[in-house]
Amino acid sequence: MTHRFPWFFLVVTTLFLSACSRPVTYDTRVIDTPQTRELKGHQKPYTVNGQRYDPLRSHVGFVQEGVASWYGKDFHGKKTSNGEVYDMYAMTAAHKTLPLGVFVKVRNKANGKEIVVRVNDRGPFVKDRIIDLSYAAAKELGVVGPGTAPVRIEALGYQVSAPSGQVTYQAPQSYEPGSYAVQLGAFAQPENARRFANELKNRYGFATVAESMVNGRLFYRVRVGKYASLNAAEKALTDFASQGYGSGFVVAFD
Repeated sequence: MTHRFPWFFLVVTTLFLSACSRPVTYDTRVIDTPQTRELKGHQKPYTVNGQRYDPLRSHVGFVQEGVASWYGKDFHGKKTSNGEVYDMYAMTAAHKTLPLGVFVKVRNKANGKEIVVRVNDRGPFVKDRIIDLSYAAAKELGVVGPGTAPVRIEALGYQVSAPSGQVTYQAPQSYEPGSYAVQLGAFAQPENARRFANELKNRYGFATVAESMVNGRLFYRVRVGKYASLNAAEKALTDFASQGYGSGFVVAFD
């Protein structure tokens, strides 16, 4: 069994391995840059003891083999990385980089048993381990006794239930075109923001103005473009900089 920690703040935390009584210190940091500032906390790159992890923006085609472990009552009732309360009797799991909320099929290569779990946490941060199962999931898969097991995991997607009761899995809307934009300005006056947005719209085809509160003040943020991937948006950011818009950064649409 391994450790858990909430994923909303840049922290340096002392954590405990549930399999032993001695404390283990982990230096845990969220990498917050202008390009990632508007992503949710669990979507941002992060480091654990200097090792960087980049959460995936899509689960599509993800398959991995390695060692599974599990965690139980020491973490029951505590918050997971997406803000949920950990329930050791629910079919959930932790993974270092898969999008939170994705369902994953896990097969125990030692006994052939298979289960489906929902990823709602980050971890495990122990060498060679690729997934941390809840107690219920580990028990069903035959992992509780030995503590670990060799597994193959396959990301299925987000669960959709039809009126007939049939369960299917699909990618979320956030993977579809228009998930990203480039923010090129923030204004205290709405007229200035709208004027700039109209200029960009006439030049590039799409621009919006989004309101946001910063330290109690209302700002109007001008965003341009619709991009299907983070890479495409970052390339556009470079292009805008070469055209004289040098203070922009990538944002994700809600």
